Amino acid sequence: MNRTLNIALPKGRLGEQVYDLFEKAGYGCPALREPNRRLVFENEEKGVRYFWAKPSDVAIYVERGAADIGVAGKDILLEYRPDVYELLDLGMGRCRMCVAGYEGFRDDLSRTLRVATKYPNIARRWYAARSRPIDIIKMNGSIELAPIVGLSDVIVDIVETGKTLRENGLAPLETVVPVSARLIANKARYKFRSGEIRELCARLEGLLKEDEGI
Repeated sequence: MNRTLNIALPKGRLGEQVYDLFEKAGYGCPALREPNRRLVFENEEKGVRYFWAKPSDVAIYVERGAADIGVAGKDILLEYRPDVYELLDLGMGRCRMCVAGYEGFRDDLSRTLRVATKYPNIARRWYAARSRPIDIIKMNGSIELAPIVGLSDVIVDIVETGKTLRENGLAPLETVVPVSARLIANKARYKFRSGEIRELCARLEGLLKEDEGI
């Protein structure tokens, strides 16, 4: 039986921060630090295999069983609702999912609200809970442009510092949900490897508490 733990990490700065934490917890893989364009890295001694994936794809690898565990943003989990276990809030990549628009925007309830977003499911649920009819405009980039050119009334998007909004004359109007990186697990793999995964979670949680001074 293959006892290697397969771990999907998001490419980019967040994935590198997450790997630092895994390494401190005793799950290091020196090959991952080497300058190369490889996507898969294994440390047989530690029994771990890492691979880099597009952040929005990590949950798919975990849900489908290509990875036992992985790290995905809460925004991805809320948008796509993959059938995985959410085990731990790593507290990294903290930001907010917000409704944003021109400062002082007043919603005209006499007409359908036009909402531009990369997250149509999150936006739809947010406004459905408020019984507000909306027209979803699905977009993939430069969401801030939509209200500026009159394509939408507001946007629903991730906000970190708010600098991009401010530079374009926009502002956060409402916070939909806080967002951060979460450790997730494939449900079947968790059932059969719960001991290993729980031990990993405990080590990560211990390090996070140390960082917080708890």
